[in-house]
Amino acid sequence: MSSLDSHFDVIVVGSGASGGWASKRLAEAGLKVALLDAGRPQSDNNFSEHKPAFELKYRDQAPSLIKKTRPRQSECYACTEYTYEWFANDLDEPYSYPKDKEFSWQGRVRMIGGRTNVWGRQSYRLSDLDFKAASHDGYGEDWPLSYKDVAPYYDIVERYVGVSGRREGLPQLPDGQFQPPMPFTCLENDMRERLAKLNRSLTIGRTANLTQAINGRAACHYCGPCERGCVVHAYFNSSFTTVADAVHSGNCTLIPNAMAYQVLMDRNGKRARGVSYIDRDTRALREVNARAVVLCAQAQESVRILLNSATRDYPNGLANSSGVLGHYLMDHVTGATAWGLMPGTKASVNVNGPNRPNGIYLVRYANLLGQPRSKKYLRGFGFQGGGGWGGFNWGAPGFGEDYKKALRQTGPQGFSLVGFGECLARWDNYVEIDKNRVDAWGIPVLKIHMSYGDNDLAIHQAMADEAAELLEACGLQHVEKHLRPSIPGNAIHEVGIARMGHDAKKSVLNQFQQSHDVANLFVMDGAGFTSTACQNPTLTIMALAVRSTDYLTGELKRGNI
Repeated sequence: MSSLDSHFDVIVVGSGASGGWASKRLAEAGLKVALLDAGRPQSDNNFSEHKPAFELKYRDQAPSLIKKTRPRQSECYACTEYTYEWFANDLDEPYSYPKDKEFSWQGRVRMIGGRTNVWGRQSYRLSDLDFKAASHDGYGEDWPLSYKDVAPYYDIVERYVGVSGRREGLPQLPDGQFQPPMPFTCLENDMRERLAKLNRSLTIGRTANLTQAINGRAACHYCGPCERGCVVHAYFNSSFTTVADAVHSGNCTLIPNAMAYQVLMDRNGKRARGVSYIDRDTRALREVNARAVVLCAQAQESVRILLNSATRDYPNGLANSSGVLGHYLMDHVTGATAWGLMPGTKASVNVNGPNRPNGIYLVRYANLLGQPRSKKYLRGFGFQGGGGWGGFNWGAPGFGEDYKKALRQTGPQGFSLVGFGECLARWDNYVEIDKNRVDAWGIPVLKIHMSYGDNDLAIHQAMADEAAELLEACGLQHVEKHLRPSIPGNAIHEVGIARMGHDAKKSVLNQFQQSHDVANLFVMDGAGFTSTACQNPTLTIMALAVRSTDYLTGELKRGNI
């Protein structure tokens, strides 16, 4: 095994949402950082948001070819002929699950920046309705922190990332440091007013797309396919923001193509001393050493590393004296939608054309503080979606100028709601090492056990029913609802398998995402979530990473770690 001789203060594993922030904060504080990532270097030359399909070999019309090497990754909307090589090869990097518990582990990106290369960019804060949900309804555990603990770090992240949105003054969805919001379509604005009469709050999506230039990044120009990259850097991708800042500081050494294998412990088994990894290209086993280790590899990947790092003192996974490591896997409940047509309208081109990279957000309204509770389910859900122009009517009648006008008139405008519901934390949703399988680099892979419980399915039903009821109450016609529970993993919002908590007997991490057992070991991705809430998790992952990294920096400088 070869060793990287340079002295480092901290090793960060993973360069995505949390790893980018951890590296940036640590390096800019003067600490020496080794940033390991399983992906290849990313650059603007790889982006293809303006590339026409006719320049592709198969015109983006051969999904079966992509599925040959990426049968799971191709289930992600972003894995197309434009970008499939960014994603893990499922044949090289397999995982397993029981026959009766299918799990779709998609969005496994192998480029610097991780999932931020292709994420949906929806950026919502959690509130104390989420952080203290157990105190509200008696289920599960509260997070070991509150909204006031995280709010200053949400501020830091939003200002730097650039989140556009509207201030709404809702306690269940706290406002943030927003850039100007993207505009509603006419129908969305109408629906906002109609829903307000039903005591429902519809806002424009809070999205990590710039509407004003900052830090050398241009405002969004509405070209549409953000998941193929952005040469003007209008959307947030850690590869050209936080990671670039970390490297530019001179204190961060980026090590790409590094398949992290194990956290290495010192001789007495009390402290982490480094990380072993396998070079993707040469397949050589290497190690790097530091004073502290921060795992930001994505929830399942970070926990896989810990499970593969079992020692004599921790035979069931490193830092797992509680036995909780790997348990309480969660992913949002999706697959419930409703759609309808608004009579008396005619579609016309949106104010920013058809490619606004954002939709609407209908804010959670169920089981709020001080309101009657549902008898059908705990917690709640929100809706994403939108309405307006449905695209050019290529079969329109007419010729010349008449045809051009008819192209833009496609009949009544449609409006849709797509539900995202909270998934409750349950012990029997867990991951473990599959003792019979390894990946192409010889690293044991995960076996994932997850299914949706009764409450999750009740939320799924309620999302479809209530979405249809709301559309009908707003006057839409020909309303259709679709009810098909998603396969766990399809939301690509996996969290929870190294949960935070005050009690070391019931959790893996403390409020700073620091291991209860190994003081210089941190896990700063979604693995630390105690519950899912119903909001997209990435903004909270970043805010917590900044908070935890600042704590780690202080502890290192004080000599406590």
